[in-house]
Amino acid sequence: MADCSPNIDFLREKSAALPRIPGVYIMQNAAGKVIYVGKSRSLRDRVSQYFHGAHDAKTSRMAASVHDFRFITCDTEMEALALENSLIKQYTPKYNIKLKDAKSYPYIKINVKAPWPRITMDRKRTPDGSLYFGPYSSTGTVFSVIHQLERTLRLPSCKRKFPEDIGRERPCVYYQMGRCMGVCTGEVDESDYRASIEQAAGILRGGTRGVIADLTEKMEKAAEALEFETAAKHRDAIESLKKLGERQKAVGSPDVECDVIGLHLTNLEGVRFRDCATVFYVRSGYIADSEHFLFGGDEITFEEDGDESDSPFSAFLMSLYQSREFIPGEILLSFDIPEHDRTLLQEYFTERSGHRVEVRTPKRGASKYLCDMAVTDAAKHSENNAKRDRDDERTLAALASMLHLEVLPERIEAYDISNLGDEHITCGMVTAVDGKLKKSEYRTFTMKSKDTQDDYAAMTEALTRRLAHIGKPGDGMSAAPDLILLDGGRGHVSVIRERMAKEGYDIPVFGMVKDEHHKTRTLVDEEGEINIARQADVFRLVYGIQEEVHRYAVSRMMGAKRRTVKTSTLEKIRGIGPAKAKALLAAFRSLAALKTADREAIAAVPGISASDADNIYQYYHSNPNDERN
Repeated sequence: MADCSPNIDFLREKSAALPRIPGVYIMQNAAGKVIYVGKSRSLRDRVSQYFHGAHDAKTSRMAASVHDFRFITCDTEMEALALENSLIKQYTPKYNIKLKDAKSYPYIKINVKAPWPRITMDRKRTPDGSLYFGPYSSTGTVFSVIHQLERTLRLPSCKRKFPEDIGRERPCVYYQMGRCMGVCTGEVDESDYRASIEQAAGILRGGTRGVIADLTEKMEKAAEALEFETAAKHRDAIESLKKLGERQKAVGSPDVECDVIGLHLTNLEGVRFRDCATVFYVRSGYIADSEHFLFGGDEITFEEDGDESDSPFSAFLMSLYQSREFIPGEILLSFDIPEHDRTLLQEYFTERSGHRVEVRTPKRGASKYLCDMAVTDAAKHSENNAKRDRDDERTLAALASMLHLEVLPERIEAYDISNLGDEHITCGMVTAVDGKLKKSEYRTFTMKSKDTQDDYAAMTEALTRRLAHIGKPGDGMSAAPDLILLDGGRGHVSVIRERMAKEGYDIPVFGMVKDEHHKTRTLVDEEGEINIARQADVFRLVYGIQEEVHRYAVSRMMGAKRRTVKTSTLEKIRGIGPAKAKALLAAFRSLAALKTADREAIAAVPGISASDADNIYQYYHSNPNDERN
């Protein structure tokens, strides 16, 4: 094994003493940090492999970093697979494939049992008699499809409830624009509305062609009858449907329902984010949605060790479907996995879904063609991502050159102060890693000092608190930035550099100066201004960061303001102070929910007595016309 761990003899001896039973092994580096988690039906055989013989570059790099390992024995391979997935989520090891956390995947729901069904987004597929379509890869995709359907079929997009709100208010602007059929007017027949809902369901099943044919016929009849306005509406609907149909690619008969996972790998060293998996979600014979998963340069994606090896993709597949309410009856893979892993996954998916699930790697026919399509798509996505990475790196190099930085600014942190008078003074921090904004590393600093309406003082407090986290192990802000950008001028830079010097930090700091149109103009330090407008890619990067940190700081400040307003409103009620107000808002999530709650629900909140509940209920119900309602 190349580049062996200095502990190689110890590791070989320890692995040789492992039992030949199912379990999970946890690899640690010299600092005790978990760098890889794996599972095996035979701990001794699998772990010993890492310290004998040759491996691919990624596996060799991981094995050379191992200083010690722990193991947990399991009664069954299924238990080991579940534990492996759980530990990967807990430790997020450097060399494991990791998925972004997702509580659940969204569906499009049509509550067909309601008198006037609506098309909505739902996180759960429940047996309530409604029609469910999906799951989709993101809420953005779901709302985009719903919006297209509402606009195409002139379905209501408002929050009114039917039939309760029919005739209660005058129609909204969408009705006047001809983009809504106007159920609220009371002039729409329920059978006609249901026909439109059935058309929407047909489109979601992939049947855009049939709906387009129907609308084309109606358009032609309207034109013949000289009803040109009606014909134009049908024409616009047809165009919208064609655009929606571009998202759906027919790949099989209407009864085909499966997920297709294609894997593209590269052996190029030193290139980040090149390995990629594409998932096609095939519903009713159409690719209803797709999703891409990029794997970092150090994540071990696949290793051909023969049929007895344990594939890292088993944990990936398990994690992928753990957050999904729906698992189709067939999952097609473009790659082989060990037979015992395939069996384990089939058992797990079958148990979780309540129906038989088959996981297979097709070798010929239409299923093989689908897998090849997914691999091709993964390769294209991988190449596009690699190109974006190269472009981002060139932009960062240009920025480093302009600012005379000693290192590439792989981690950029930007700060902005937002406040309403002397209240809710907030500093927002946004982070860009490798040229891309990383929302998981945004932070908010609420000023603790009361005398911080001065921007300089507020910025100093925020940066002082931020610097205190650098280098602390296990801290989410332990990494030091390569570059700090402040929303402000030379005065801000001078104050912060002076503070950093006292703290012993030498991190480049620049101010982002705006012009009279509130757009990014230049970067500034204590010596003068640096014009970034001449280099478009650098300007776009800095402009994007400045706009984002301003948006984030304002949104966090306004959120704090809204919470205070709600709390102070509650504090007007007899017997309710700040602590009880906070508990009530935490329990009901909003004032609107609290206002409609009964006495029993209010009294069920910890810390709220029966008399408190009476006071709250009376406050919001004593006078229905009071502005507090």
